[in-house]
Amino acid sequence: MSFFKEFREFATKGNVMDLAVGVIIGAAFGKIVDSVVNDLIMPIIGILFKADFTNLYIPLSSKVTMGLTLVEARKLGPVLAWGSFVTAVINFLILAFVIFLLVKAMNRLKRKTEAPPPPPPPGPTPTEQLLMEIRDALKK
Repeated sequence: MSFFKEFREFATKGNVMDLAVGVIIGAAFGKIVDSVVNDLIMPIIGILFKADFTNLYIPLSSKVTMGLTLVEARKLGPVLAWGSFVTAVINFLILAFVIFLLVKAMNRLKRKTEAPPPPPPPGPTPTEQLLMEIRDALKK
C-alpha cells in the first residue's frame, strides 16, 4: 500500500502537475505551429520557388519516377523526401524562435520583480574612526 501512497504524493506534487500542463499546452502549440508552417508559410515559399515542398523528393529506386506525389512514390519504393525535411526544419525554427521570445520575456519579468540588494551600510568616516581609536585607547 505504501507504493501507491508514494505514487499519489509524487503525482500530486506541484511540479508534476506543472509539467503535465506544459506538455499538453506544448502539444497544442505544436499543432498551431504545424498549421502555420504547412498552411501559411509553405504555400508562399512554394509560390516563390515555384514548387510544392510536400512533394519534393529524390527517387532512390528505379521503380520510382519523378512527377508522382510523395505518397504514390513511397508506395513504389524508397525516396529521399527532402521537401518534408525542409518543412520540418522550418517548423523547428519557428517553434525555437517563439520559445526564445517567451523565455526572454519571462527573464525580463523576473528581473523586474527582483528587488536590488540594499546598499551596504556606510562605514565610519576617517574622523569617526580616529575618535573610536582615541576612545578605545582611553578605556585601556
